[in-house]
Amino acid sequence: MKLQNFETITGSINRTIETEKAITLIKDTFPKLLAEKLNLLRVTAPLIVESQTGINDDLNGVEKPVTFTSQAIGKHIEIVQSLAKWKRLALHKLKMQPGQGIYTDMNALRPDEIPDATHSIYVDQWDWEKFIDSSDRTVEYFRKTVNLIYAAIKEMEMIVATQTRAITPELPQTIHFIHTAELEEMYPSLTAKEREQRICQQYGAVCIEGIGYPLSDGKPTDGRAPDYDDWSTLRPDGYRGLNGDIIVWHKPLGIALELSSMGIRVSRESLMTQLKLQNLESRIKYPYHSMLINNILPQTIGGGIGQSRLCMYLLRKVHIAQVQESVWPDEIETN
Repeated sequence: MKLQNFETITGSINRTIETEKAITLIKDTFPKLLAEKLNLLRVTAPLIVESQTGINDDLNGVEKPVTFTSQAIGKHIEIVQSLAKWKRLALHKLKMQPGQGIYTDMNALRPDEIPDATHSIYVDQWDWEKFIDSSDRTVEYFRKTVNLIYAAIKEMEMIVATQTRAITPELPQTIHFIHTAELEEMYPSLTAKEREQRICQQYGAVCIEGIGYPLSDGKPTDGRAPDYDDWSTLRPDGYRGLNGDIIVWHKPLGIALELSSMGIRVSRESLMTQLKLQNLESRIKYPYHSMLINNILPQTIGGGIGQSRLCMYLLRKVHIAQVQESVWPDEIETN
């Protein structure tokens, strides 16, 4: 979204005491709702991880993390870009059982991110991961989990509305599920982002499934790393992928706003398939990937829910700078 399309951005970004109180309400309340619905235990999470372990997330495969060398420890270290893989390892170390899970406050830096109305170099999420049985590696279980998360978001919206007169609940009663291949069939002449906009405006809240697997043109709707979400498993309906994005229609900007990316995680088989599809078989040398290949890590489902994104949506803000402290282009006045 271009700055000139915003309604008097400069001067309107300023944070108020009322906004700060509302942000606190959301950040204090929502993780409790999420934990209750998904049976999650709060844990602490790292800001840094050791390089060459394969734990850090490389997102679309091209983003480079902030790195440095600790002279005291003598190791190369990276600031996390997300905790998608770390959480699965944490479930293993905590000896969790099927049906149990964890969540944490994730703080990350993504230096290659291009800041705009909905993106920041600084990323804050509620990251969560849940141990599942192998029999739960189904699209039905994935959708059941999405519905629980959506119910928590709707409940949070109602709480905000009762305490903030200016906010009126507008989320639809249910979230609509659709696969990227279905969207392509519906709107073959539109780009992936245009399809996303069209379907989200129509339904108000959608979960777009199968993010990462190539469509008929050989390109995926959006990039996905090959080693956390399972986007290649063939489903009974003939589509591929056990992952998706939760997206809502944000009226103040007239855009589809992604609140969460989540999915059932790769099995040994889907990991090998996806590494091959992206010519990244060399990653099997990393300790993390070796544990996956040797079936040491549990089968899981997990994802991240943007804290600032959710605050931005629920408080009907036009820029993420209104709910987050970060570094922005000079055009954005945040003080």
